[in-house]
Amino acid sequence: MSNTLTIKSGQYSIAGAKAENQDSYGVLTPQATLLESKGIVAVIADGVSSSSAGKEASEACVKGFLSDYYSTPDSWSVKKSCQKVLSALNSWLYGIGVRNPDPTHAMVSTLSALVFKSTRTHVFHVGDSRIYRLRDGQLEPLTRDHHAQMRGDRRYLSRAMGVDLHLDIDYSSRSLKENDYYVFTTDGVHEYLKDREIHNFIEQHSDNLDMAAQRIVDAAAANDSPDNLTCQIVYIETLPEQAADEVFRELTALPFPPPLESGMKLDGYQIIEELHASTTSELYLAEDMETRMKVVIKTPSDNYNDDPAYIERFLHESWVGRRVQSPHVVKLIECARERHFLYTVMELIKGKTLREWMDTHPKPELPVVLNIIKQIESGLRALHRLDMIHQDLKPENVLIDNTGVVKIIDFGSVRIAGIAETASPVERINMLGTKNYMAPEYLSGKSGAVRSDLFSLGVIAYEMLTGKLPYEERLGRDINPRKLLKIKYQSSLHFNPMIPIWMDGALEKATKIEPDRRYGEISEFIYDLEHPNPSYMSKEIAPLIERNPLLFWKVTAQLLFVVNLVLLYLLLR
Repeated sequence: MSNTLTIKSGQYSIAGAKAENQDSYGVLTPQATLLESKGIVAVIADGVSSSSAGKEASEACVKGFLSDYYSTPDSWSVKKSCQKVLSALNSWLYGIGVRNPDPTHAMVSTLSALVFKSTRTHVFHVGDSRIYRLRDGQLEPLTRDHHAQMRGDRRYLSRAMGVDLHLDIDYSSRSLKENDYYVFTTDGVHEYLKDREIHNFIEQHSDNLDMAAQRIVDAAAANDSPDNLTCQIVYIETLPEQAADEVFRELTALPFPPPLESGMKLDGYQIIEELHASTTSELYLAEDMETRMKVVIKTPSDNYNDDPAYIERFLHESWVGRRVQSPHVVKLIECARERHFLYTVMELIKGKTLREWMDTHPKPELPVVLNIIKQIESGLRALHRLDMIHQDLKPENVLIDNTGVVKIIDFGSVRIAGIAETASPVERINMLGTKNYMAPEYLSGKSGAVRSDLFSLGVIAYEMLTGKLPYEERLGRDINPRKLLKIKYQSSLHFNPMIPIWMDGALEKATKIEPDRRYGEISEFIYDLEHPNPSYMSKEIAPLIERNPLLFWKVTAQLLFVVNLVLLYLLLR
């Protein structure tokens, strides 16, 4: 049993029948912190031989990928990190080629890479280099060659780095097992060697992977390969695996603070008063005894001192707060003093929650509502840029300070893509939202996405404008998928006839039950709230008896009363 991912690797590369070796390759195992958050990277690239810059292109792909991947935020998923890096590399290669007047100096290369993170491997591939997996005696290709057939037996490379400004790269993810072998080859090897031979050489030299790679390359060269030849092999020695009790010891390295009262001191902070208490946490107003700055201290509830999932979420809240920088997200404060207890320190915001604001502003003007929603959207974008989903957006988790600045608070339910990829014996619960505000996909056990936070924001906007909820009180954990699909959106015009019809169309799309039918980006929702969308202008308005039965019968009764008075007057005359 190991707490870390460890590998062995071997490589061999020769120019072969060519004057210059345009292949490049590499493996990088980072230091402990990055090893856990980003994993190990192995990559191979083959510069296109028709270009005189093939060697330069392949080296740029390998070096750029190995360095830039580890520079991406540790909150990003492997997929997002690599796609961003590869897209930037491709644009750079393409730009160099376009600016060069010599067409034979194009910067073009294949690229095949693996990221080993926690207990999974992530495959990224473009071109005709290959990656195989040897598991339990079976050699299986993990990539497919990007070739297009020409007349006769001629083929050409249909995809590569630097060919086009748009990069279409294959991605897949698979589980890792100890004793797996991953074999990287350029086409000068695998086109002149059978899979069975590759398998045999690895089994014969499993104790010396450099020798195994050399024997594979030499065998392909002996079969008259006319190209550069490169082979790289990665062997999975151990996978990260921790016992539950070991994880619990790490999570409880800092004990919960004792019950705090006015005048008590905690690691250099003096407690002034309790601000709020719930079953999950307590908030205290405190003063930093060194800087005299007023802060808010959040402590975990003693009800959960033996719950590792709760403690992990509490620690994640500090992790998120240290990384998100936005005027519309509450700022968490780091102190250099030694800590003796588990707690978080936040900036003091003088104001009220959005719920309190809504209670005192039951009929706000449209521009005021739009201003608040736009500020919440700005805070959400700061989270989403870091591949984080809030998952528990509601009026109680939004603060409005005395100057009108809106801030999102409470990161206990935030889903961090980069951390979600790591294995843990701690059970991570996806369904952490609040009834009526949590996106319906959570009720089906699915993971959250940007569209999930959009749903919550749409519900908040709807409630601010109408004082009601678009699905009343029906969105709870007790609803089953069949009933979920039957509930219908209630037009906001039903409760507030002053809302423009196109704005109701935007609210309806943002709060669709099916996530694929919502806006793709929250910014699209904001735009449609501010600008009349022609597709909503022709929206058919339901009859008044359907939109507001009570109002319909009130109006009908009044009309009948007037008619009766007129008839009585005529009869008496």
